[in-house]
Amino acid sequence: MYIMRNIPTWFSIFLTHFILWPYISMNVLNIPTQEIKLVNHVRVKRGWSWEPLHVTEEQEVKQPMYVGQLKTDSDGHDGSIKYILFGDGAGKIFVMNEYSGKISVLKKLDREEKPFYTLRAQAVNRFTGVPVEAESEFVIKVLDINDNEPKFINEPYIAEVPEMSPKGKYVTQVIATDKDDSTNGNNARLVYSILQGQPQFSIEIKSGIIRVASQIDRETKDQYDVIVQAKDMIGNAGALSTITTVIINVLDVNDNAPKFQQKSYEMSIIESATVGEIVGAVLADDIDIGKNAEMTYSIEERGDYNMFNISTDSLTQEGIITLNKLVDFESRSRRYNIQVRAENKYKPELFDTATIRIYVVDVDEPPVFLEKEYFMKITENATIGSYVGSVTAKDPDSTDAMIRYGILHKYSRSFEIYPNNGSIFTIKSLDREADIWHNITVTATEAKNPAYVSNVRVYIRVMDVNDNAPQFQNVPDIYVCEKSRIQQHVHTVTAVDKDEPKLSHSFSFSQPPEELSNANFTITDNGDNTANILTAQDGYSSRDDPLFYLTVIISDNGTPSLSSTSTLTIKVCDCGIDNNTESCGKGGFLFNFMNSGALIAISVFILLILVLALLVHVRCQKNHTILSEKGEDLKENIVKYDDEGGGEEDTEAFDITGLRHHTVMRERKTKRPIRTDIQSMYRLSLGLGPDVALFREFLSEKLEEANTEANVLPLDYLHCYAFEGTGSSSGSLSSLSLSETIVF
Repeated sequence: MYIMRNIPTWFSIFLTHFILWPYISMNVLNIPTQEIKLVNHVRVKRGWSWEPLHVTEEQEVKQPMYVGQLKTDSDGHDGSIKYILFGDGAGKIFVMNEYSGKISVLKKLDREEKPFYTLRAQAVNRFTGVPVEAESEFVIKVLDINDNEPKFINEPYIAEVPEMSPKGKYVTQVIATDKDDSTNGNNARLVYSILQGQPQFSIEIKSGIIRVASQIDRETKDQYDVIVQAKDMIGNAGALSTITTVIINVLDVNDNAPKFQQKSYEMSIIESATVGEIVGAVLADDIDIGKNAEMTYSIEERGDYNMFNISTDSLTQEGIITLNKLVDFESRSRRYNIQVRAENKYKPELFDTATIRIYVVDVDEPPVFLEKEYFMKITENATIGSYVGSVTAKDPDSTDAMIRYGILHKYSRSFEIYPNNGSIFTIKSLDREADIWHNITVTATEAKNPAYVSNVRVYIRVMDVNDNAPQFQNVPDIYVCEKSRIQQHVHTVTAVDKDEPKLSHSFSFSQPPEELSNANFTITDNGDNTANILTAQDGYSSRDDPLFYLTVIISDNGTPSLSSTSTLTIKVCDCGIDNNTESCGKGGFLFNFMNSGALIAISVFILLILVLALLVHVRCQKNHTILSEKGEDLKENIVKYDDEGGGEEDTEAFDITGLRHHTVMRERKTKRPIRTDIQSMYRLSLGLGPDVALFREFLSEKLEEANTEANVLPLDYLHCYAFEGTGSSSGSLSSLSLSETIVF
């Protein structure tokens, strides 16, 4: 039974060995190929064969759908050939029947996602696994259907075109793409058309280039929204389409002239207006925009053209008319006529004109000073009430009202003014060295109308007089060496003077006549506002005479001439071997002074202070010991009677002699240890007394001890313990000493 069931299998093995025997014998026996060819005169040509393989996209696949078949010529349809599929999607997207070689697809495909699949097939002997055919590669193509609409790229589309452009001028280009197959069929072949934007614009049907179709004017419309459609399948039935909007901005061209809003204007200006004051403004319209609308204004040489100016405001494009000359209602014409021209800034041939009439308005004007500002001078030694100068103002109106003058005392109170005539005079003494200039403000007011006030600045310069004597300038410490020789240079001094002019000051230096005979130093005038100090003897001693004083008289060349007397201090210094005074300023004088005995005196003084402090310390320690011993003995013996008594009556009623001579004393007991938690008297004296609870406990213990003791003093006696307590900043007020026992 077993042999009968496996007859087909054995037959297949035998047949395979029979077929492959020439190859096996060639490899094993190394028989040359040429010899085999001689034996096998006829070869059977075998190979793969298949029909074109393709799948249409977007097909719904509910069960495996047949695609095509692969087979080999060696297939005898006896089931001995096994077909195997490899590659893209094998087993997941495509499957192959291993017996027939038929290929099926398992799910819906999308060409736009993957347009083809590359697979490999192999035919092997089902029993031996030996390849029957060499592995072959093939492609399954996904066929396209029109399932994608066109899409515009590079959106949004914004373009510009100048107005008045000629017909056919290029504007922009729109481009759409289609994901469908552009190599096969018309699914991706697009055509363009304009749905909105005609007749101003047109589009090329294949390229999508938009051009100007008719003349456009920006002043009529400055922006167009052109709607463009893209349709696939060359616009045939079933085509898909999409639209986009192209915003086309029309650029301005300078083709319009300015136009005044009206041909004539009327304006007015008050007669008190100053030069440069604005009279009014005019505006010409230009329907162009940007730079094309910029314009300039000018006054044509007609009428009163020189009385006014006109300028162009670059922001508002207005013509600003300003006053060029002063106008006066009382003395000149009360109306002026000018003609204004507005022309395009870049095309002067585009212009317009307008006439302007300007009327002068009469006003009550404030007083006017004859000068814009005043400059005056006065010497610093002028007496109070001296005349400085005058200011004058007039009423510009025909009424010629009376003027009153005044000073705004804000910065200076050294001057006053006569209200009727404007004369300025001093009310305080002046000092040029304190204030060279005085700036005051003078007011002019109409007497009948105080509301009209004018101001003017008055600058008063205080002129210098020679009232300051010269003084030494920055005199440092002056040193002379002990080994100096006669007529040796010691120091050079100079002087300053607060008076003017500083550049022409001339100072002279001298000594008082009474010091010339016994002078230790002399001074020599150099004639250039400096003087040299020279030695008048050979050698100096820092121990005998450490300091010298030199009196110097400094005089100026003013009128009258002023002088000052100053005393210079010259210190003697041991300059060392080099005989140089540079080291003297770094403590040389102090060193010399200390060598002269001051160091010994200071040392003796410090020693006396130390000895005195030691004696005081010893005395304090001794007194403290005596008081401590007495206090220990008398701490429980001092008593105090706690009844004020009644004077003589009390003496008669009670005999105190017994108390004086027969004082009952308690038996001395063993001394109890002092509690460490009770604070020291030193601490209590500082106001840092013990805790209240501890103090109360201490008193309770002493009271209990007195009540329980048999040999105690009478109840009308009160023990006074050496515990003062705290609370009094003045200390104890008792006049009793601790060494006495007081009985009342």
